[in-house]
Amino acid sequence: MSKLYLVPTPIGNLEDITLRAIRILKESDLILAEDTRTSGKLLKHFEIATNMMAFHMHNEHQQLENVIGKLKNGLQIAVITDAGTPGISDPGFLLTRACLQHQIEVECLPGATALIPALVNSGFPSDRFVFEGFIPIKKGRQTRFLQLAEETRTLIFYESPHKLLKTLSDFGTYFGEEREISVSRELTKLYEETVRGTVSEVLNHFKKKAPKGEFVLVVKGKLGNEKIELD
Repeated sequence: MSKLYLVPTPIGNLEDITLRAIRILKESDLILAEDTRTSGKLLKHFEIATNMMAFHMHNEHQQLENVIGKLKNGLQIAVITDAGTPGISDPGFLLTRACLQHQIEVECLPGATALIPALVNSGFPSDRFVFEGFIPIKKGRQTRFLQLAEETRTLIFYESPHKLLKTLSDFGTYFGEEREISVSRELTKLYEETVRGTVSEVLNHFKKKAPKGEFVLVVKGKLGNEKIELD
């Protein structure tokens, strides 16, 4: 029976892949990969010989009908991205929606994603949170920040190293320089680091230390600033 599998891959440490993910990738008829060169290294490491096809943000609209056709013909297809869970700030959403529209079964495996470790590691309330992914670079950026400035739940963002200082500066403008934040970079990798403090303190830290790697920014909600007193 045809089926689409969304398979999380490690965000850094290869040991974080699950045994089930390896089995599904080996048993699938085809793997859709965001970058076949990057994924090729992962598949080679785990001795997975399944054929790959490129499927990324620049071709997913064009490939959608082709992939749906393969699934309708009975193939089992797995989707992977360069790192993490497909569909979370990565390709996967459009194909998932198309499969459901065509009554094709979809299954998402649990596994690696950067936002959850960063959230839990921040020490901020994690019972209710808002994941914003990447903030718009220009159009809609100010509007988004104005909307989020009053948010009382914990906020989570992704950011690239060359935009980090601008985003932290914008945090100071819209959230206030004293808002508490936790910034994690290179999660699960050799140089993993989490910097905690106020927006002003963390911005000064990365002005002195050039940002490198991929970042997850966790911001405490507006009304979540009460101090926890221990007995």
